[in-house]
Amino acid sequence: MIAGLAGDSGKTTLSLALLRAWRRQGVAVRPFKKGPDYIDAAWLSWAAGQQARNLDTYLMGAATATQAFVRNALRGGINLIEGNRGLFDGFDNAGAHSTAALAKLLRAPVVLVVNAAKVTRTAAALVLGCQKLDPELELAGVILNRVNGVRHEQMLRACIEQSCGIPVLGAAPKVGTGELVPGRHLGLITPEEHRTDAALDACLERIAAAIDLQRLAQIAHSAPPLPPQQAKIGLAGDPSLPPAEIDFCELPSAHGVKIGFLKDSAFTFYYPENLEALERAGAELVPVSSLAAMELPGGLDALYIGGGFPETHGERIAANTGFLASLRAAAQGGLPVYAECGGLMLLARAMTWQGRKYEMAGVLPFEVDVGSTPAGHGYAELLVDAANPFFPTGVRLRGHEFHYSRVVTEDKLPATACSVLRGKGCYGRRDAVIAGNVWASYTHLHAAATPEWAKGLISAALRRRTQAAG
Repeated sequence: MIAGLAGDSGKTTLSLALLRAWRRQGVAVRPFKKGPDYIDAAWLSWAAGQQARNLDTYLMGAATATQAFVRNALRGGINLIEGNRGLFDGFDNAGAHSTAALAKLLRAPVVLVVNAAKVTRTAAALVLGCQKLDPELELAGVILNRVNGVRHEQMLRACIEQSCGIPVLGAAPKVGTGELVPGRHLGLITPEEHRTDAALDACLERIAAAIDLQRLAQIAHSAPPLPPQQAKIGLAGDPSLPPAEIDFCELPSAHGVKIGFLKDSAFTFYYPENLEALERAGAELVPVSSLAAMELPGGLDALYIGGGFPETHGERIAANTGFLASLRAAAQGGLPVYAECGGLMLLARAMTWQGRKYEMAGVLPFEVDVGSTPAGHGYAELLVDAANPFFPTGVRLRGHEFHYSRVVTEDKLPATACSVLRGKGCYGRRDAVIAGNVWASYTHLHAAATPEWAKGLISAALRRRTQAAG
């Protein structure tokens, strides 16, 4: 587990450097991201050359999060989990669902990334505080980040190793902001929008050269096995064991069903488990680009629009008038459309960002305005309390939201399917706007955490196919 004392401590940068370095050495690696993050997970996937998986005990529960790890973990290689926020920062004052809690659940030794800028012996106090706060947590070592020269590194090493009794495994130098991945609202630029070139690789290689990779690998291999009751399914890297799947609720057969999903640099926020659940039921997934496609492909039984950054692509999307007209006609014609966050923005009448307005699909009777501060950020919980095309009433949905956009309208607010028990939603403590067979919400759902999601989308697609055939 690569953890930090706070957000922006350098966890992602160090994780990318380690994954790329081990790959160059021929070491098999598998990446994981603690929490519901899409962008960091995408960068981890790029660095490892393997799909990163999210692990979140709040969304999934401890058992399902453990299954998600065991199902995808690699035996004999290195499984790297990037934490989120500070090591003990969690859902409540006790740190429930924190990075530390996940590390203890999975018996993963923790390597703490410490931002060493403008600090010396106080860094030892911070590390010692982490050790004392939870002595049961295996804090196996420290990586220093943003070190200012040899003398600074030597003093930090001596202070931490003498006071805390754990090794300093490396000291990453300061790097220029232009050498790494730039950030913006919602986090980093996505890999699809950033040129992953030789300069970035050279920067990560320079960071990795300052870290004791061999000792880190030894720490990774020292992780004890999970108890038998936790490790009920086979590891992906063990060919002697049969493949296993996360236990989703029983899915209807979707053979012959076509489900489109928007997939381009504007719409990248999809958990792999969501798409895999649809495919496992037999659905044919049809990727569609909102930027290049002139219209929706024919024969779709449903459409899934994930999140992303439509605002940074506003001009291109607005210029693709044929696609927007096709999307509007399909939605008004009864096509089941499940849209999350960025998908909601695409379905609005218009979107305003940085003083410019872009016309969107016009499926929903409002506009959205993208501000400079988050309108909703964090875990969300919804109660389905009104009729809709995808979920039965009474179901509780746990997800997360992170959006800078807000619904803006002078008209009557459209109907919604959910009351918001936690989070912000769309407006008035409500989320999931319903327009015919369209569901548009700010809440992102994970199929492993909400097995009803795949069942609902497939059932809506099957109804559509039956109606079309009749």
